[in-house]
Amino acid sequence: MPWILLLLAACFEIAWALGLKFSDGFTRLWPTIGTILALVISFILLGIASKSIPIGTAYAVWTGIGAAGTVVCGIVFLNDPASATRLVCVGLILAGVLGLKLT
Repeated sequence: MPWILLLLAACFEIAWALGLKFSDGFTRLWPTIGTILALVISFILLGIASKSIPIGTAYAVWTGIGAAGTVVCGIVFLNDPASATRLVCVGLILAGVLGLKLT
């Protein structure tokens, strides 16, 4: 269960990171509220998951999935560049996350 909560926390991290783009520098009300809400939920779920998962592992997995997921969502939904180098780097992040999960 803690790993599922951590995965959900990472998904909400992706949501708030993308929300930063849509809030237009916190000048648009509803995207700003959604961003803040996703941020709070992400932190709460990370805190609950870290009761059972070592904090170093939990934080690294949370940020790794969040960073990789934000890059992928940026490519898919926001037309961010999808160069081979960027994709290899995302793969390296995910390999590190997987390594932490397995150890």
